[in-house]
Formats: sequence, C-alpha cells, structure tokens
Amino acid sequence: MIQTPMDVLHKFPVRKNEKQKQGFRSAVVAYAATLGYRCKTEPGSFGGQNLIIGDPSKAAYLVTAHYDTCARMFLPNLITPCNFWAFLGYQIFITLVITVLPVIPAILIGMYTTFETGYIAWYFGFIGIFLLMMRGPANPTNANDNTSGVVTVLEIAKSLPTEYRHKVCFILFDMEEQGLIGSKSYRKAHKTETNNQIVLNLDCVGDGNELMIFPTKRLSKDSAKMDFLRKMIHTEGEKSLKLHEKGFSVYPSDQRNFPYGAGFAAFKRKKGIGLYCDKIHTSRDTVLDESNVNMLRDRIITAITE
Repeated sequence: MIQTPMDVLHKFPVRKNEKQKQGFRSAVVAYAATLGYRCKTEPGSFGGQNLIIGDPSKAAYLVTAHYDTCARMFLPNLITPCNFWAFLGYQIFITLVITVLPVIPAILIGMYTTFETGYIAWYFGFIGIFLLMMRGPANPTNANDNTSGVVTVLEIAKSLPTEYRHKVCFILFDMEEQGLIGSKSYRKAHKTETNNQIVLNLDCVGDGNELMIFPTKRLSKDSAKMDFLRKMIHTEGEKSLKLHEKGFSVYPSDQRNFPYGAGFAAFKRKKGIGLYCDKIHTSRDTVLDESNVNMLRDRIITAITE
C-alpha cells in the first residue's frame, strides 16, 4: 500500500514486468481512492496500460508522468537540452558504440568461418544491443527516471484543493521507454480533448537545482497558454524553475505527443556544456530531491488555482 507519494520510491522501485506494473497500479488506485479520486486503467498499444486519475473529458490540464522502468545500461542517457552540438555529439557517440561493439566478436567469428558468417554475427550483435537498451533487465535504481515524476504527480493530486479538481486529470503513462508508446496511445484515444488541453509532463525532475519547462512549438506560439506557464517561474535559494522560451531545446519525453505539451525536468550545469542530465539508465540514478517535488507541486498548483 501507498500512504504517501514518496512510498513509491521504496515500495515500488521497479515497474517493468507486468506483475510489477500491476502491483504498482493497484496501489495507486487504492491511494487515489483515499484522496477522493476515481481511477481507471486504459489499454494502449503493445499491451501498455495507462492509469487515469480523474476525468479527462472535462479537464483543462493534464498532469502526467511515465511510470515504466527503463533497462539498465552501461552508459547513461546523457541529455543536454539546450546545447545542440553536445546533444548531436552524444547521439553520434552512442550510435558508434552500438555499431562498433559487435565488430570484435564478428571479426573473430569471420576469421574462423566465413565473411558472411561474421557479418551475420555483427548484425545479430547490433540488434541484440539495441534490444537490451529497449527491453533489457530493469534498472533497479531509477529515483530520477522516473520515480521522481510519478511522486510529483501524486503529490499534486494529493495537495490540489477539492474545488479545482475538475480542472485537472492525472495520467501515468506506460511504455515511455519503448518510444513514448503510452502517450501516443492516449493521444490517439483522446484526440478531441487533447487538441486544447495543456499537458504538464514530469520526467526526471529529481536530480538538479535548475528545473526547466520546455513547451512544444505550438504551445510556445500561444500567448495565453505561455502566460499560464510563466506563472510557475520561481527561484528559492539555490533552486529555480524557469521557462525556456528562445533558442534551441530538445527534451525527448511524452509531452511531444501533444499539441500543447510542456516537459518539466531537472538539470545540473557545467561550463562549456550548460544544462545537463546524467546518470539516468545507470546504477547511479539514486537521487530524488524532495525539495524539487515540493517546488513543482507548489508552482503548478499556484498556476492552476490563480
């Protein structure tokens, strides 16, 4: 059972196979019921199950996060959202690693058999590494990616005043790690409502003092909706929540599947790189700063209730 949102970190740390996901969903449904919410599970593509808390047909805002657990990798999924060259360079590096790693065993096999056999070995090695990245053993340490987003969604649901609950629906997406599948399924099933709803997506918000909001292109052109996001801008001590409005940005998460999506994430900063998020998808993903959760909860609720 879940008695507080932070219980997810300790009681349901891994949500990858169906048994783990079902246990987590049942606990969230029970917890949401104690808060007065109605929940339902909605099937999506490839066996995914999105969890809906509230009534999406009437809501002006969706507050979302993905709940599925990524596979553990030997290299982190490094994200540099505002540095184009660093972002591009790391994508090229990862592609080269995936391509080159199977070459050594392929050469050895080819030396003792035939070139064609070596090529087949390389091909299956390449596919195997790719599948490990997508479907491999769960990363048991996933405090930031994305237990932090799940905890924040539940904190907002818990703290939102009752008289404003009709304005908000909370959704926990499945299968984000396999290519944003859960949010794609949800968008397809709720296209009419989501054509106008603002979607506040929380992904990797637990590690870093600089929290950022990344609006989609369509959202950034809507002045009224951008004013809503600007209400959240805040600085408190070393912590800040900022809205990215100009220049290059990329944050690959579920908000990208919605016209008026806004992605929330936490970052550290380094000279020459700028904002960066590291450690996710590895054993070092162990930080969930509760003060980040509290700031996001307070600022999002303030914007909704003003």
